[in-house]
Amino acid sequence: MQKMTTAQMDYKDIIIKIRRIVRSINIESKKIQKDHGVSIPQVLCLEYLKISPNYQATQKSIRDHLKLNSSTVTGIIGRLEKKGMLARLPKSGDRRVTTITLTSIGDEVLRNTPDLLQQRLAHKLKKLSEEKIHEISQSLETLVEMLEIEDLEASPLLTAEDTIKEVIKSNPMDLGEE
Repeated sequence: MQKMTTAQMDYKDIIIKIRRIVRSINIESKKIQKDHGVSIPQVLCLEYLKISPNYQATQKSIRDHLKLNSSTVTGIIGRLEKKGMLARLPKSGDRRVTTITLTSIGDEVLRNTPDLLQQRLAHKLKKLSEEKIHEISQSLETLVEMLEIEDLEASPLLTAEDTIKEVIKSNPMDLGEE
């Protein structure tokens, strides 16, 4: 039997840690979906409406905030609208523009949904020094480049926190679950 070198153990440990992160996000996503009937991107959309003036935003501002393409945001909004969690309101004076607004049902879902893993992470990241944040960001960027996933859409796993947007620029690809 061959003995593993320290470098071999280190890279395997890194892969295991990435898998642990991905798995925890997947588990949380499934739990939120099962317990509350919404996906994490849907929660993030509702949260954005909650912090928006008058609980309203345009589809474009939601898209820009979540950093997702138009068709993805259209799907999120459509599913939330069917569940009564938000409503589309034509803008007075210009019916071509639709305002998306949070409903009381959507607000109730937000009150009952626990803080997301990403929100807890953002809270802890805020407490770190600028140097440590930079170090984490650089390490994650190296992983993103090594996995060749720079262009992968990953915003549904982010929160409204600006700090986490700066630190985590991409979501590691699912490396499979045990």
